[in-house]
Amino acid sequence: MSKTAPSTRYIRTPGTLGREDNSLTFRSEERGIVHLPIHGLKELYLLNEITLNSKLLSFLSMAGITVHFFDYYGHFRGTFYPKDARVSGKVKLLQAKACLERRIPIAAAFIGAIAANIHEVLYHYYKHGNKEIKPYLDWLKKDVPRLLDKMEDIPRLLSVEGEIWKRFYDTFKTFLPEDFKMNKRVKRPPDNPLNALISFGNTILYTKTISQIYHTHLDQSISFLHEPSDRRFSLSLDLSEPFKPLLVYRTIFELVNNRRIQVNKHFEKDYNYCILNGTGRDVFITALEDRMKQVFDHGTLKRKVSYLSAIKYDAYKLKNISSKEYLLFPFWKRKRGKGYGEKL
Repeated sequence: MSKTAPSTRYIRTPGTLGREDNSLTFRSEERGIVHLPIHGLKELYLLNEITLNSKLLSFLSMAGITVHFFDYYGHFRGTFYPKDARVSGKVKLLQAKACLERRIPIAAAFIGAIAANIHEVLYHYYKHGNKEIKPYLDWLKKDVPRLLDKMEDIPRLLSVEGEIWKRFYDTFKTFLPEDFKMNKRVKRPPDNPLNALISFGNTILYTKTISQIYHTHLDQSISFLHEPSDRRFSLSLDLSEPFKPLLVYRTIFELVNNRRIQVNKHFEKDYNYCILNGTGRDVFITALEDRMKQVFDHGTLKRKVSYLSAIKYDAYKLKNISSKEYLLFPFWKRKRGKGYGEKL
């Protein structure tokens, strides 16, 4: 078990989670009985086979604690969160209306933000001598905004997004070591160490975004870039997407290039899958949590905010989609070092 932030607990060993008075207890063969203070706790990540009961879930709900469930292989299985006290029929109707009437420009704004933030991350390597990626940086900055302005349907927008990510993956060979090569993006199951890091990091970010949206009146199932779905929180996929370059990928690049994550120490491999081992997960989770807590100068709020707070701010901004502000300030036109980006 590892604690990486006062408001978040990650439990990665098998055991039983229970209640004792007004605190939590975790029983396992490895650690015995561990008491977990509930004060300030907002999220629990269960990363293995954990036994609990409905009485405990009721206690967690009253305490306002969200629980994310994963299996041994790092696959996300679902989220339990407290009874939604922030239900608003008015907001749901406006959100649905915006999805029907303004989906294209809002979805384009998400893709523009992805491009801008990938540019932010890769510019660091260009600035330090990697001239091979300059054509891609120029394409992101000059061509992608023009392409997005011309798109009139979701499939074409998604084709632009797919091209952005494909070209991004192609740059990895210019600044990552040989043992972290990735021929293509493989998700289920990840087939090499780099795919394993990406899949696990994206899932943690997705669940963090679920928790941030929970604090708004937004409906998790009404989305703009991803297709609205009955079986997943598709809005969380939308909101987390632009933050992947700044949070997940930047964390991976620093851990790999500084050899804090190594192939022979931090992964379990079989013939058709590759996953982080327990030590690898601890290293990665700690680094990702630290990254999410980092602050930057937010161009719109005119103050310093953490990346996690920025996700919540964008959820609140999306809540106000009935106003014109959301489209007057598309993400990709924010000044470098402002809004999503930070000065490198």
